[in-house]
Amino acid sequence: MKQAWLGTTLSAVLALTLGTGAGTASAQIKVGVSVSATGPAASLGIPEKNTFALLPKEIAGQKVQYIVLDDATDTTIAVKNARKLVSEEKVDLLIGSTAVPGSLAMSDVAAESGTPMISMAASASLVEPVDAKRRWIFKTPQNDSHMATAIIAHMADAGVKSVAFIGFSDAYGEGWYREFSKLAELRKIKIVANERFTRNDTSVTGQVLKMVSANPDAVLIAGAGTPAALPQKTLKERGYKGRIYQTHGVANNDFLRVCGKDCEGTLLPAGPLLVAEQLPDNNPVKKSAMAYRTAYEKAYGAGSISTFGGHAWDAGLLLAAATPQALKKAQPGSKEFRAALRDAIESIKNLPVSHGIVNMSPTDHVGFDQRARVMVQVVNGKWKLLGAAQ
Repeated sequence: MKQAWLGTTLSAVLALTLGTGAGTASAQIKVGVSVSATGPAASLGIPEKNTFALLPKEIAGQKVQYIVLDDATDTTIAVKNARKLVSEEKVDLLIGSTAVPGSLAMSDVAAESGTPMISMAASASLVEPVDAKRRWIFKTPQNDSHMATAIIAHMADAGVKSVAFIGFSDAYGEGWYREFSKLAELRKIKIVANERFTRNDTSVTGQVLKMVSANPDAVLIAGAGTPAALPQKTLKERGYKGRIYQTHGVANNDFLRVCGKDCEGTLLPAGPLLVAEQLPDNNPVKKSAMAYRTAYEKAYGAGSISTFGGHAWDAGLLLAAATPQALKKAQPGSKEFRAALRDAIESIKNLPVSHGIVNMSPTDHVGFDQRARVMVQVVNGKWKLLGAAQ
């Protein structure tokens, strides 16, 4: 049964994912969302919040209600939101949060209550290994380990022998350092500095001076959103001439705006959505990525697209694909439906979403392969596709 998405393009996408419904029931599906629409991660959370307004209000004959709360990029508020959504609203699915710390905290609530959760944050620690708690948790962004592999391969091909690292002093930065340092050792790339900064910092001069004094061939900045521009601007101010890499956490236009000319030449891995229009027509992700781009820009204006909003969109596609199967076993509003929905999400195969092709399994709660990443460079203030990431 085709659903009423915004625009005919979206109807076509759902026709591929929903199939036929399992009959009409009186209960509605309730989706509880905690998103960082304010605070340091707002440049990521706002397009996510905007995207929930585009998701279908009916799936497989069931009404869908999205209850969207702002956690202000605050872990304590994210937990409070999750508990409210589970205990008071009795939601069938949790989605959130935008940043890793909030998502990690929410995952405890999801597991305790037996509520499936889809995170919009990147850290592999959210879903690996799939144990008793993480069996309830899925996520739509690519793993940091997945993207770190692409960065290391690019560095090695470029002849980089030494690198300085600076990352957030939270789970995002720590996760990136853990994955990146393992890969750097394997590729014989020496890490000559390891620094941290907070999302709210206004200066990183001390950290950058240490990094520059080590004279690395390249620098990796493991931050997300507009705060990740601070180390890069400081590096440029201090005359650093080497290669600068960022993570997929900066893949939005707000980062380009804040970083300005200091972003020129920046290298990063990103989901194909970021450069969807530059993908060759035979790329298997181009159609699904362009479907989201078309819908979002129709609603919010040309050039407003963000890869982070794509993570929210993809969560909606996972729900749309899993719901018909879950409805065969139970009705919304029950613990049996929540368990069935979890099982159905874990069974999703060959689902095109805005960032890749999803193939979930009991040991993989992201489901992405190499088709979910490309290498990108900032050229003349815009994102330029360099090619498929290795």
